[in-house]
Parts: sequence; structure tokens; C-alpha cells
Amino acid sequence: MNVKIEIDDNSGFCFGVVYAIQMAEDILDEKGHLYCLGDIVHNDEEVERLRKKGLKIIDHEAFDKLRGETVLIRAHGEPPETYKKALDQDIELIDASCPVVLKLQNRVREAYNDDEQIMIYGKHGHAEVIGLKGQTNGDAIVIETFEELDKIELPKKIQLYSQTTKRTKNLYALRDKLVERGVEVDFNDTLCRQVSNRDIQLREYAKRFDKIVFVSGKKSSNGKVLHDVCKDVNPNTFFVSSKTELKKEWFSENDTVGICGATSTPQWQMEDVRDAILAL
Repeated sequence: MNVKIEIDDNSGFCFGVVYAIQMAEDILDEKGHLYCLGDIVHNDEEVERLRKKGLKIIDHEAFDKLRGETVLIRAHGEPPETYKKALDQDIELIDASCPVVLKLQNRVREAYNDDEQIMIYGKHGHAEVIGLKGQTNGDAIVIETFEELDKIELPKKIQLYSQTTKRTKNLYALRDKLVERGVEVDFNDTLCRQVSNRDIQLREYAKRFDKIVFVSGKKSSNGKVLHDVCKDVNPNTFFVSSKTELKKEWFSENDTVGICGATSTPQWQMEDVRDAILAL
């Protein structure tokens, strides 16, 4: 197909994911196997690549049964309970928690220890949110949608934090809604700037092309956010988690096509998508 394609230079792994994957690969090269608590990255194709090198993805139930093994903690971080279990079970933890997430965990824990009521804007059940809530012995209020505000009794005063990969405008809108309801909000903008800054960058990028192909794992919260950013400014934005999902009818001769992705999307996958489009 005769199209002009450009891959976004700013897309691809954030430093937290690069750090976690590099640590995993170093150990796999040395030992040939390694356990990882949850998907190391929310991208099925990258997980499969690492599985072939010996990475074994486990859940918390399987973790509870391990003894004397080495386990990687991924960039999302873990609650304190996981570290306590590791000590009891003679498990060596390789902690690849993102430094941004660790800093946020510390802030949440310190505020909780000061008897502050914590609210976390984030996705229910997301690994990072579970880790943050764990800093409060499970006492933090988690809000995923604005509608949930109608279903709970709001405290008079809260410390508001956010999962690091949420959308900037939504976090600030939540703050404003809480204030409108008479809540005294001690506001903490805890978004990862490598993600939030891409909101502005991607808006400009997506305007430049006839079509946008956004490449991301389906489980990536960050991917959903950034895909929506592209779709906002370019309706001809298509989401794929694999090159096999591409459709020829999306493209016309002489189209300009931009390929971009989440902070959990590997460069090699965007290149595969580019090559597959050219071969349509």
C-alpha cells in the first residue's frame, strides 16, 4: 500500500517499564527463569516475548505458595503485605517498582500516619491502586468515576491523590467536584509527568496525519487514556493490540499515517505494525 508512515518518537516504554524489563532480562540471562508478580507490562506480546526467555507470571495466590524463590515486583509496585509475606516465605524480591510510584506510596503512607483521610483517584483493582491503598491498611477511598461520589458519604476533609497514569483534566475535574460539594481538599497532583506531558504532545502529533494507529495492550490504563487523547483530535484513530488486528479498509492510497502507543508499548511492536500496514 502506498502510504507515508511515521512512528512517534515519544511513544514507547516509560523509564519505569524500561527499568523493570531490563532487570528481568538481566536475571533471565543469568538464571534462565524468574517469577514475576502480575504481568510485567500490560502488553501481551511483550509478556510473551519474555515468557519465551523464562519469565513466569504468577498471581498472589501462587505467590503465597512459593518458598525460597526469586520474584520480581513490577513497576506498579505492591502493598506492604507482599513484602511481609516474602520475608516469611524466604522469597528474594527484586523490586522494580517505578520510582515515581514509590514516592507516591511514601506520601500516601505519611499522610495516613498523620490521621488524614485519603482519597485515591484510580481504577478499582489496578495493581498500582492496590499498592497505594495498602499504605493505608485498606482505609483509603478509591474513586474511579465521578458517579461514585453520589454513592458514598463524603468526609469533610480529604487528601486527594491519583494513580500516576490517570488523565490530567479528569483529576482536576474531580478536585473541583469535591470542592463544589463542600469538601475541604488537600490536593496532590501525583500524575507521572512522562504520561501527563504526552497528553499535550500527542494532541499535536495526531493532528498531523490522515490516520492514526494507536498500539497498546488492552489491559493498559495508560493506553486507554492516550488513545482517547488521539481520538479527541483525530476521529480516524484506530486501536490495535496486535498487527493482526489491522484492516486494509482503514487506509486509502497516499494516506499519511502516524503510529503511536502507550508507555507499555515496545518499539519493536510499533515497527511490526508499520511493516504490516505497508504489506496490506
